[in-house]
Amino acid sequence: MDLPVMPPVKPMLAKSVKEIPDVGHVEPKWDGFRTIVFRDGEEVELGSRNERPMTRYFPELVDALRANLPERCVVDGEIILVRDGRLDFDALQQRIHPAASRVRLLAEQTPVSFVAFDLLAIGDDDLTGRPFSERRARLEEALAAASDPIFVTPSTGDPAEARDWFERFEGAGLDGVVAKPLDGTYEPDRRTMFKIKHERTADCVVAGYRWHKSGDVVGSLLLGLYGADGRLQHVGVAASFPMARRRELVDELAPFAEEDLSRHPWGEWADEEAHRTGRMPGAVSRWSAGKDLSFVPLRPELVVEVAYDHMEGDRFRHTAQFRRWRPDRTPESCTYDQLEAPQGLDLGEILPVGT
Repeated sequence: MDLPVMPPVKPMLAKSVKEIPDVGHVEPKWDGFRTIVFRDGEEVELGSRNERPMTRYFPELVDALRANLPERCVVDGEIILVRDGRLDFDALQQRIHPAASRVRLLAEQTPVSFVAFDLLAIGDDDLTGRPFSERRARLEEALAAASDPIFVTPSTGDPAEARDWFERFEGAGLDGVVAKPLDGTYEPDRRTMFKIKHERTADCVVAGYRWHKSGDVVGSLLLGLYGADGRLQHVGVAASFPMARRRELVDELAPFAEEDLSRHPWGEWADEEAHRTGRMPGAVSRWSAGKDLSFVPLRPELVVEVAYDHMEGDRFRHTAQFRRWRPDRTPESCTYDQLEAPQGLDLGEILPVGT
């Protein structure tokens, strides 16, 4: 491979802001795998944000990129998976599998799409030092003839339309919008764009915690909500505490420690077979790279208010943020009924996937 921009390249990032800034360009924030595609003739490489190779997991996408991208180019975008008119991140995660036979099967059963939103190089031209307005125009020109499953992300320069997108697109599984200054150059690994995401709060039961990687301080709180069947379901974690607060939490949580796992609602997670067959907080996933994800069980008596952006199925899509303890709430009152459900929207209204 011989391109003016060579792998690995860390993608340009965005910083969170509360309001959509009027910088001339807004596009949907896709919920998938951020990917930089390098193509030089028949050679195609998919570079991930953490620089782990992604190419082998998406053979159907590699073929589609060869058919739709210019012969020599570097394109920044997102791998997404659409099912039933919505983005399905859970199904996308399952595409990362070590067995080649499983990779081939999943490529047939749950094919992915690629949404392009920036052009870093084309032919012998390195575009990273050019303004985004030029890169976007060159991207639209380069992919003018592209077809499903390769797309150029929709965009708008109208602040009113951007606000409308922010409200409506969530129904299709998108988690916000991204604003990009038109005069900005491409700056790898720097937060020069702006992301605007939904933020909501929920009262959750704290039923355990994990130790921090640095030692004997709390790393994250394990959160639960009661389902319609009366069972406490694991919905995610709250983290991002200052180190001093992590130390304080050890003492605060100690009186609630549950020594008898048979009495804990998640006691079966200590069973090795359950780790292999279920989505458990203590399980080692393909993404955890062998990290110890075991947890300290707590009696489900504490209630905490957390902020979250959106749900992926029955779980928080991202790490929730601790807001405050809620001694005025009973654990039994922490149910899924309190969660706001976004209005449904078929992704086909945004992107013609599968047409």
